[in-house]
Amino acid sequence: MDAAAEARLIERARKGDLRAFGELVDAHQPSVRAFLRRLTGNAADADDVAQEAFARTWEVLHRFDGASTLRTFICGVAVMYWRRSRRSNTRRQAREDAYADLADADAEPYARAAQRLALRRAMDQLPEDQRAALALCLGQDFTHAEAAEVLKLPLGTVKSHVARGRARLRAALDLDAENDA
Repeated sequence: MDAAAEARLIERARKGDLRAFGELVDAHQPSVRAFLRRLTGNAADADDVAQEAFARTWEVLHRFDGASTLRTFICGVAVMYWRRSRRSNTRRQAREDAYADLADADAEPYARAAQRLALRRAMDQLPEDQRAALALCLGQDFTHAEAAEVLKLPLGTVKSHVARGRARLRAALDLDAENDA
């Protein structure tokens, strides 16, 4: 969708047009859900947070000033809900991750499942802001500036989080040893 068409839909949605907002959701939902899946490591939780984020975006759409993209605005709302849900649902998350790991192991060849599990565990060990920055920049192709806006962090901090997070993932996955061989 081009920027002009999106702007028209935003204006209609601000006036209460639920169909226009539905078109915006349809346009941005795949990107937001993919980002959240990488961030949460769990499809069900990602979908729950996405649903909350889109519902809240409908309520606060009047606050969107166009200084960023709507995708960035929605992802910012999504990060807020993710942080809230992470604080309150730690035990539930652990149970669902264990189930998802079993499902992944059954559906994929063992080596690929082991790699995915190792990556998920390594991501889980990262501090929240590093994890979110990596999920946005590496997983969703956000620019560092867009990620900084979503996370409400300075640009330099996001760049640092991405660099440090990458280094920690490489070390956790022992990728540096493979490249030295």
